[in-house]
Amino acid sequence: MTNTPSPGVERQAIIDLDALRHNVQHIADIARPARIMAVVKADGYGHGAVPCARAAVEAGAAWLGVAHITEALELRAAGLEVPILAWLHTPSSQFRDAVEAGIDLGVSGWELEHVVAAARELQRPARVHLKIDTGLGRNGCPPEKWEELVSSAMEHQEEGLLRVVGIFSHFAVADEPEREETDLQIDRFREAVAVAEDAGVDAEVRHIANTPATLSRPDSHFDLVRVGVGIFGLSPFAGQKPVELGLRPVMTLKATVAGCKEVPAGQGVSYGLRYTTTEPTTLALVPLGYADGVPRASDGGPVVIGGKRYRVCGRIAMDQLVVDLEAAHLDASVLGHEAVLFGSGGEDPGADDWADAANTINYEIVARIGARVPRVYLGGPA
Repeated sequence: MTNTPSPGVERQAIIDLDALRHNVQHIADIARPARIMAVVKADGYGHGAVPCARAAVEAGAAWLGVAHITEALELRAAGLEVPILAWLHTPSSQFRDAVEAGIDLGVSGWELEHVVAAARELQRPARVHLKIDTGLGRNGCPPEKWEELVSSAMEHQEEGLLRVVGIFSHFAVADEPEREETDLQIDRFREAVAVAEDAGVDAEVRHIANTPATLSRPDSHFDLVRVGVGIFGLSPFAGQKPVELGLRPVMTLKATVAGCKEVPAGQGVSYGLRYTTTEPTTLALVPLGYADGVPRASDGGPVVIGGKRYRVCGRIAMDQLVVDLEAAHLDASVLGHEAVLFGSGGEDPGADDWADAANTINYEIVARIGARVPRVYLGGPA
């Protein structure tokens, strides 16, 4: 792992771990007395799960969260000893390995018997979090089956095969604070918790808040908040920038300009020739494409070269994209100069700008950056 950006790297995603620590500490101040679960699924939203998890724990995160057991086992193998929750399983998931490694497991229904079988084989109690579907409609126990799930879990707890550590759910529209569905989900969650407590559940943690709810709904904090996109310094709210929320973007995506040439008016650019120059100009070739995670569907995504912001022209290809420098560089080549697609603030575009260009969300922009782009970590021992 490198501590400074390497000028010899043709393309790189610079990950500022100090910014991540700042975000964790800032959100911890907002959520207190609830504790923070740093969600580092999908390789830490494309930032690198292990280094980001370490930095988050250093900054005070009490838990780590991932989608899959394989992701949790990677964190354990890296020496992270805090509680780790994994919540998305299939019948072929590695339940035995998870129980053996002390991974907390989300249970919505069918998973319970698989977890119990693993615990029985290992003669070691599993740690489970029971999930209630309060309105999102994905996994989570349907409300009409909740009492049955809780009762079954408590029977296994009395056998010494598991411990019900938590009760949780997930919001559907917390990123749209004006919507009343979030109120309904909180009410349903409270009802589900009450049912579980009446059945004898003494949970360590109750959790439903994601990043937007953590930032906008104090009544949803309960014992633990699950913060993903927020620790990476991205805003979960449309039209609201990270700086307005006290957050610092963690990833900067940049590359070295691979080509620079003068072209006449009427020059078509890239596949499909959807873009044609209107005057003599200079085109810069940047070696980042959709194989690196830059969305092919982007329409005029922003790129900063030489301190000036330009737009991608023509279709983004698998390995490269083209920027029209207009008439500004007819007498000076930018070959070898730095091209920044998005960064940590200031004059750089943000992941939000690329999300707008691709008609998607900032989560997808950072999470899709491919393995061909080296991650360069700044900010200390993590």
